Amino acid sequence: MEEKEAQGVVKPVPFFQEKRILTIAAIVLAADQLTKQTVVHTIDTTEQVVLIEGFLKLVNWHNTGAAWSQFQGKSLHLAIISFIALGALIHYRHHFEIQTKTGKAAMGMLIGGIIGNLIDRVAYQHVVDFIRFYLHQRGGGEIGYPAFNIADMGICAGVGLMFVLAWREQSAKEQ
Repeated sequence: MEEKEAQGVVKPVPFFQEKRILTIAAIVLAADQLTKQTVVHTIDTTEQVVLIEGFLKLVNWHNTGAAWSQFQGKSLHLAIISFIALGALIHYRHHFEIQTKTGKAAMGMLIGGIIGNLIDRVAYQHVVDFIRFYLHQRGGGEIGYPAFNIADMGICAGVGLMFVLAWREQSAKEQ
């Protein structure tokens, strides 16, 4: 046994041997692509399906930008940035807390979400967003949260978990 392994420091494994990360990434990616294909084939871009009146509906919106429709029309640029970010995330994954189950889950959600939206950007030059929370206004009309998809949920949950892990690690160092 190597001296580092005897001290509890485990050598990093190649990315394709990270079974938990790959499994979670595959689940997020499959759920994302399946739901997007279902929406594309069942809801026209001019339609909406209300699931909970005044709160939740399904739409078929094509987003050529990023979060909250920023950088509209820059889908190719965003695809390139996503590809670079994905490569950096995989390459530097050991700088994150991926030795824990939570860290592996966070990394898997991030990777699956990035790949899900990257596939859309390359294949369709837009991302399919379909989950929309909204509220009716008293004077008419509605206000709502921008539409999003399963990939976005994976990215947000993964980033959120990474922040929690980093905060916990920092708190432990300060004690």
